[in-house]
Amino acid sequence: QVQLVESGGGLVQAGGSLRLSCAASGRTFSRYAMGWFRQAPGKEREFVAVISWGGGSTDYADSVKGRLTISRDNAKNTVYLQMNSLKAEDTAVYYCAAALDTRTIVAGRSAYWGQGTQVTVSS
Repeated sequence: QVQLVESGGGLVQAGGSLRLSCAASGRTFSRYAMGWFRQAPGKEREFVAVISWGGGSTDYADSVKGRLTISRDNAKNTVYLQMNSLKAEDTAVYYCAAALDTRTIVAGRSAYWGQGTQVTVSS
């Protein structure tokens, strides 16, 4: 069982930065791949980024490549999403997810999800 709690969302101007955090419970965090999704008003939830259990492999949605960076600290049971050069279209609720492999996360089939944190980018 994995419980996930996101934090770090807020209001930022276009071009600014935010860092989201996702703290995981449980002693087996390092065995899980982790990912970030987002859902904007009136839109479906979409994949943003994923990182393997060891941190050696990452993947991103084309819309965020070069601006958002996913990382993890297994000693702190935490995964991060550094968000730079933010745009108005990045406005959404951001969710973290956990699964035993990256493909399950990218497919949106993770069994474990956080409650989400709101990111609002003003233009």
